[in-house]
Amino acid sequence: MSISLSDHETGARYDGDYSDALKVLEDRLERLQAAHIINGQRSIIMFEGWDAAGKGGIIQRLTASLDPRYFEVWPISAPNEEERARHFLWRFWKRLPGNREISIFDRSWYGRVLVERVEGYATEAEWRKGYDEINEFEAQLTGSRTNLVKLFIHITQDEQDRRFADRLDDPWKRWKTGTEDYRNRSKRKHYLAAMDEMFAQTNTRWAPWKVIDGNNKKAARIAALTHIVETLESAVPMTPAELDPAVVKLASKAFGYKPKD
Repeated sequence: MSISLSDHETGARYDGDYSDALKVLEDRLERLQAAHIINGQRSIIMFEGWDAAGKGGIIQRLTASLDPRYFEVWPISAPNEEERARHFLWRFWKRLPGNREISIFDRSWYGRVLVERVEGYATEAEWRKGYDEINEFEAQLTGSRTNLVKLFIHITQDEQDRRFADRLDDPWKRWKTGTEDYRNRSKRKHYLAAMDEMFAQTNTRWAPWKVIDGNNKKAARIAALTHIVETLESAVPMTPAELDPAVVKLASKAFGYKPKD
């Protein structure tokens, strides 16, 4: 199924009680992480999107109720010298989750066919080969029982400009924007072309994309978290832990514990 970013630009407000919906989703995420821990599951949640699209705000809500011992957020920037000396996927293999873990990627291996393509950091032969390499990488992940959720957060140029202006006006948010944002902004049509081809080449049955309309922040957070929860709840055994008889015996001796009927 083809993906067109123009289909995700309404900016409609969330039709419901945002705080209540967020609390319900956080509770489900907490249980979902428990299911990972109990059943030895591993998952990757990957975010791509425009600068100022709201990826950080979604990740903040995603992790708010999670146990920090069992998840990691990986903010991906330009590769360092050690990483440039190796295959472009090497640095991502090092960050994959083990059993009981969730890895969250704020940007990802798709830099190969986006920023590296547009900015000329990869040759045309390299980024064109990247589609097959990425598809094979994701097939290896999902084929080895790693759940993968891929989200792209989309905003219009007008909305991005409003958010850039808000950051410049707020002394405590100015650190979030820099010259690279305007370099990327000036090449939007080139990024749109790269994104269009990226979706066409990598929206596979084993690793499909989900585009989120990010033009309303609250609606985008609810939509993204809902997709993550529903996708992983269908992939992970949602089975709670059984009572351990040995622990029950110790609790009974320590403070008279009796299991509830």
